[in-house]
Amino acid sequence: MSNLVATSDQILASARTFIVAGGYNGFSYADIAGEVGIRKASIHHHFPSKVDLVRSLVARHRERTEVGMADLEGKFPDSLALLRAYAGHWAKCIEDASVPFCVCALLASELPALPPEVAVEVRAYFRFLSSWLTKVMQRGAEQGILKFANSAGLEAETFMATVHGAMLSARAYGNPAVFDAILTPTVLRLSAKVH
Repeated sequence: MSNLVATSDQILASARTFIVAGGYNGFSYADIAGEVGIRKASIHHHFPSKVDLVRSLVARHRERTEVGMADLEGKFPDSLALLRAYAGHWAKCIEDASVPFCVCALLASELPALPPEVAVEVRAYFRFLSSWLTKVMQRGAEQGILKFANSAGLEAETFMATVHGAMLSARAYGNPAVFDAILTPTVLRLSAKVH
C-alpha cells in the first residue's frame, strides 16, 4: 500500500511541476510517465483522467496550505509577524525554486478554460486563503498591530493579489529578489507602528 501512496505522491508532484512550468494543458500523462518512470496505465490507475489528477492536486494543495497556515499561526501569534512569515515562505520557495509559483494562482489565470471540477477546487483555495488573511487582518487591527484604511476583507484581497502579482513579476524578470522587494514594503505599509 505504501508503494501506491508513494507513486500517487510522485504523480502529483510531477503534475505540479508541469503545471507550474506550462499550465493545465502543458503536460500529458506520457510526460508524467516519463518523469516518474511508470507506464501511463499506472497513472490512470491512480487518476482515471487528467481532471481527476489536477482536481486532486489542487485539493491537496489547499489541504496542505490549511495545515501550513495553522502551523504558522502557532508560531507567530503577532499578525504582522504572521504576514511576514507567509511572505517569507513564498520568498524562500521562489528563491530555491522548490515551488516557484503557487499552482492555484497559475490555474486561476486559466479559469475560463479549466474543467468545472478543477475550477471549483481553485476557487475553494482562493476562498480559504482570502478568509484566512481576512482573519489575520482583523485580529491584527484589533490588537493594534496592523492599521489600514479599508476593510479587513479588502486588505486581505489586496495582500493576496500582491503576493500573486509579485510571483508573476519575479518570474517575468527571472529574479527571485523581485518578490521580496515588492512584499517587504507591502507588509511594512500594514504596520500600525509606521502610521
